[in-house]
Amino acid sequence: MTGVLIPAFNAAHTLGRLLDDLQPLVAVDNIVVVDDGSTDQTSVTAKHAGAVVLSHAVNKGKGAALRTGFQYILSSTKYDSIITMDADLQHDPKDVPKFLTAWQLGKSDLIVGYRKRLGSGMPVHRIFSNAITSALVSARTGVRIRDSQSGFRMIGRDVLSSIEVQSDGYEAETEFLIKAARKGFRISGVPIATIYSGAPSHMTHWKTTKRFLQVLLKEYR
Repeated sequence: MTGVLIPAFNAAHTLGRLLDDLQPLVAVDNIVVVDDGSTDQTSVTAKHAGAVVLSHAVNKGKGAALRTGFQYILSSTKYDSIITMDADLQHDPKDVPKFLTAWQLGKSDLIVGYRKRLGSGMPVHRIFSNAITSALVSARTGVRIRDSQSGFRMIGRDVLSSIEVQSDGYEAETEFLIKAARKGFRISGVPIATIYSGAPSHMTHWKTTKRFLQVLLKEYR
């Protein structure tokens, strides 16, 4: 069975719609929302929809939220895979069947959704940052990864149980890819909708970029 994992921070204004749109595709009790120390009604919104809610008392970062969700998924024997999505409506639930179809082919352990860059409405600075980071991660892993910063992914249970992510921030997604490739897991991609809400790119922040480079260059045992 496949579950859906959504890390969320102050996402009450978008989370309700996301959960509504997901429910025709995924049973609501298989949707796990990790409220990462929100100060709004994120938890209330998720509980009202019927999702499983895990909460951090304070904001710890996306990596920490993913780690909490992964631990929950692994604690249950009913899940053989998980789809991760962001809570800000930049991932379209209509793309979920693409992951499921690709997964059924049995050729992938980890599937990463990739967005179209040119002609998609994505701002120029995001096009460059996405292209550069994806190229660097592809070079580091030896696997072509078209959109390394995409949080829309499908991950097998074997991958989750084999990888311990240590990073707490957005760089955790890069760490996960590097470790998965290093362990020989099969990584592929599916095209997903490019949705841009006008929110600032986290990869343009110096602190996040610095952490990305630290993870990229780190030697893992």
